[in-house]
Amino acid sequence: MAEQYRNEQAGIYLRPITDADTSLIVAWRNSDAVKSRFIYREPFTEEGHRSWLKNVVETGKAIQMIICDLKTDKPFGSVFLRDVDRKHNKAEYGIFVGEADARGRGVGTAAAKLMLRYAFCEEQLHRVFLRVLADNAQAIRSYEKAGFVREAYLRESVYLDGTYNDVILMSVLDWEWKKEHEI
Repeated sequence: MAEQYRNEQAGIYLRPITDADTSLIVAWRNSDAVKSRFIYREPFTEEGHRSWLKNVVETGKAIQMIICDLKTDKPFGSVFLRDVDRKHNKAEYGIFVGEADARGRGVGTAAAKLMLRYAFCEEQLHRVFLRVLADNAQAIRSYEKAGFVREAYLRESVYLDGTYNDVILMSVLDWEWKKEHEI
């Protein structure tokens, strides 16, 4: 899988998550830099993450990959498809780049492109969507570069840190992605 889901220019590849990644995932998701950009902000625990792996990832309700450095194999973060719906062939996309030194250099965009290829070519999904806080301009630009388009602006949709926040809904459809990539 690493051969097909790698980006030489960005210097990354995707690999399936394992239990051995638990401590990294917990540390990344509990960091202020990552947590502040998520709608779900409850503290992560190793027990909770292992439950996610067993009850969600292993059952196919989610697909989670680790973003790794091509040269060193160092993990940078994670991409995932959650709430995989086989009836309607759709899933919600998510990403976090946990290592500060990997941020701001195209890793997130490259990982999104690789995960979309996986979603449409391997999983045969029709639609991949995401929700992003409207004030997260950097993430929105990255998602647009990866192929996501804005669908809806949800005003004051989530209540975080004592304030109502706007959310943007974005998506990519398989035929759009395949047309863009000549597949």
